Amino acid sequence: MHRLSSAVIGKQFKLKELEDKLKPLGYSIGGGWEYDHGYFDYKIDEDVGYTFLRLPFQAVDGELDQRGVTVQLGQPYLLNHKFNRGLDDNVEPTEGIVPMNSLVNQFQDPVDKDATIDEKYLPTAHSLIRELELTLIY
Repeated sequence: MHRLSSAVIGKQFKLKELEDKLKPLGYSIGGGWEYDHGYFDYKIDEDVGYTFLRLPFQAVDGELDQRGVTVQLGQPYLLNHKFNRGLDDNVEPTEGIVPMNSLVNQFQDPVDKDATIDEKYLPTAHSLIRELELTLIY
């Protein structure tokens, strides 16, 4: 993980308005959201894994599934998630779990959920941060 400075840190927005501004730029809400926090992700690369610019946000007046909820933005960062390609050929049933689990859960475990960030992505990240600031603040 590589933390990035930005003028958006601490700014508050209605979640729906934020989505409406960020989705056209290529951001999506990441799959790891909870009722009180979540992430907007911008996929930069997927060569040896996934490299994302991640923008965390926290609910300030309710839960994320409520209409009109306001969120506060956190510090953006680059995240690299390396994975094994293909299917896992060593799948074994988990004790106490129905054997069908091994038929469904065939994907390999990640190699590194927080891999080192290649410096070549920093100019792109800084450009994305500037675009983010221009879209949300200025």
